[in-house]
Amino acid sequence: MSRSITANELRTMFLDYWRRNGHQIISGASLIPQNDPTVLFTTAGMHPLVPNLLGEPHPAGRRLCDVQKCIRTGDIDAVGDASHLTFFEMLGSWSLGDYFKKEAIGWSFEFLTSPEYLGFALESLYVTVFKGNEDVPADDESAGIWKELGVPGSHIFFLGMEENWWGPAGQTGPCGPDTEMFIDLGRPACGPDCRPGCGCGKYFEIWNDVFMQYEKTASGAYIPLKQHNVDTGMGVERTIAMLQGKASVYDTELFAPILEAIAARSGRRPGESDAVTRAFRVIADHLRSSVFILGDEQGVTPGNLGRGYVLRRLIRRSVRYAKNLGLGPGFSTPLAECIIENYRDVYPELEQNRQRILAELAGEEEKFEKTLKDGMQELEKVLQQMKQHKQSVLAGRVAFRLYDTYGFPFEFTQEICSEQGLGVDLDGFRKAFEKHQQISRAGADKAFKGGLADNSEATTRLHTATHLLHRALQITLGSHVRQKGSNITAERLRFDFSHPARMTPEELQKVEALVNGAIARALPVTMETMTLEEARKADATALFAGKYGESVKVYTAGDFSKEVCGGPHVRNTSELGRFRIVKEEASSAGVRRIRAILE
Repeated sequence: MSRSITANELRTMFLDYWRRNGHQIISGASLIPQNDPTVLFTTAGMHPLVPNLLGEPHPAGRRLCDVQKCIRTGDIDAVGDASHLTFFEMLGSWSLGDYFKKEAIGWSFEFLTSPEYLGFALESLYVTVFKGNEDVPADDESAGIWKELGVPGSHIFFLGMEENWWGPAGQTGPCGPDTEMFIDLGRPACGPDCRPGCGCGKYFEIWNDVFMQYEKTASGAYIPLKQHNVDTGMGVERTIAMLQGKASVYDTELFAPILEAIAARSGRRPGESDAVTRAFRVIADHLRSSVFILGDEQGVTPGNLGRGYVLRRLIRRSVRYAKNLGLGPGFSTPLAECIIENYRDVYPELEQNRQRILAELAGEEEKFEKTLKDGMQELEKVLQQMKQHKQSVLAGRVAFRLYDTYGFPFEFTQEICSEQGLGVDLDGFRKAFEKHQQISRAGADKAFKGGLADNSEATTRLHTATHLLHRALQITLGSHVRQKGSNITAERLRFDFSHPARMTPEELQKVEALVNGAIARALPVTMETMTLEEARKADATALFAGKYGESVKVYTAGDFSKEVCGGPHVRNTSELGRFRIVKEEASSAGVRRIRAILE
């Protein structure tokens, strides 16, 4: 086993290594995707760089590395075991049409085995490569490179697309074969077919090099990319748990403070039982994820749709498990304070948005307490009727109605019925739940999920219009106005911004006039690449959450607006047409929303 290091040490070591090999350190992007409408949150380090992976130049160059915040909720029900998380940090490095497999694999090998870095023994290193199929040939090149570095053929496994292919998060996008690196932990083999990736725990997946050679098209075909890219990924939480010899990610310093805080408030300890351990982990994970979502500069708040619904679900699940531990009302705020303190030096946006995080958590916890109260009253009515009719099993559809209409957790329904000697029709509940999911998925397939819907001409025009709108709002309302999110399709734009009060009709008219005035003046829209510090000095509008010296794109519309942005734009404001505000409304506390169109 290599030496034990902390999360802070791993982040620093990783970035330093790639910087020494000619990579520019860039800031991790927002948890809210700006260039990928197919996902609600940034789920991998590559997502913010999709345009660059498809050929658009990156301001920082062709060799990049960063630490990226990620959210994945596909396995939310598995959270509570030793490794599943909804929020995690991903260490990544990229080659955008620069070097390819030989250099990437060589550097990965050095970082893993050199005593200066992770220092694993060569005999403990195992790798997998893509075995090929009818569409794409086997990755013999990667296997050959590993052999040249000294990895014996018995440590190299050829696996299928399910194991060694990185596909796009949505239906289309950059993709290609990958080579995964595993460390043999020295545990007994699970059988004669034991191998890296079998899941028995003998082999720990520590890293992944993705070789993006193809683009998957809407027809399902794989066509060669104009440029070959490399994307590497190493998860912070899982890696340090393994390096520290911990049995679980929850046993590391990243979770110790919040678990101690839960123990202090509940009087319970992880390990008392599987149920108690699971409750501790779910609360810690879900609140950590919620703190990072709420602390993001894009301003997501709990709601009933999209990202807001995911956030609400995370908070409410933490409330449910908190009740199982006997944590009283108001538990989320002090636990969130603990998380902010633990991460504030690495992610300063959490400190900057501390008050918003705490206020939203407290408000959502309070709302859910009321929801539970209303659901309890409804359940009591149902139980009275059951007793009158001498029924012993609560119908599954009724249990689902309590869950769907009142947000009353199914586990609560089971517990209360059990206390009164009654059963619950689990199969009926599952059938009702599955039917609901099918309806929801069908609706979701038709719904637009964030950022820009596409790069069409109409969407590009409306995206450019948001720059003019942003500046017009600042002129009209004041310099406190900052973008808090946007949602743009080919038909309309939706723009969220910080402002404490409803806009007056006069203010709305002035904003419209300012935007249409900029359009009528036929202002050229130009782009310059500069550092963040230069963008600040040029009075460009931006969140400025990145590092000093980092390169960004600044789009200027004549003498009217100047904004840091990475999306598509028209070349002249005269291409936009007439701008009209359709609606102005509240989005969340301190955030207003404008819906507008171009005619």
